[in-house]
Amino acid sequence: MAGWLACISAAVLPCLAHADAAAGEAKAQVCVACHGPLGNSTNPDYPILAGQTARYLYLQLKDFKEGRRSDPRMSPVAATLSKEDMQDLAAYFAAQKLVPVPVKADAASIDAGRQKAAQVLCTMCHLGGFLGQNEIPRVAGQHAQYIAKQLQDFRSHTRTNDAGNMASVSRGLSDDDIRNLAAYIANLQ
Repeated sequence: MAGWLACISAAVLPCLAHADAAAGEAKAQVCVACHGPLGNSTNPDYPILAGQTARYLYLQLKDFKEGRRSDPRMSPVAATLSKEDMQDLAAYFAAQKLVPVPVKADAASIDAGRQKAAQVLCTMCHLGGFLGQNEIPRVAGQHAQYIAKQLQDFRSHTRTNDAGNMASVSRGLSDDDIRNLAAYIANLQ
């Protein structure tokens, strides 16, 4: 995995050095309908983009554009973006501040999620606090429903744009594990 990340990093870093967050702000107006003002989605079907790493955002936009990741709403939008658009949008959303969303989960689910996260070593990639790094997303404070959907998609191989890392981790997760992990991670601020 480290080699894969190094290759991606080398390819992505130079292009993000020229990103223009101010230009990204103007381009982000179309994104607000789903991802909310400043990238803080209030709809749990759509991820919160605010405060996400720029490299992760850029790679996801690129994957949507090039068909490595698919979504009936996002893929057509990404298809219209230039490399510069993707760079600017990534820089803009990465510069925004995450606004915490209310989490409705019981303490037992959150604790079970914390235990499962420790068992499957989530913090090896997502870091302590689930803040993410480089190409690994910040998932702390993300909508629980969105987290659960992504874990389910990785488990079913509906989402495969991560070189198999999350498919490997999610393969052994039960539906209860996924719900508990989502509750725990969403509860982190």
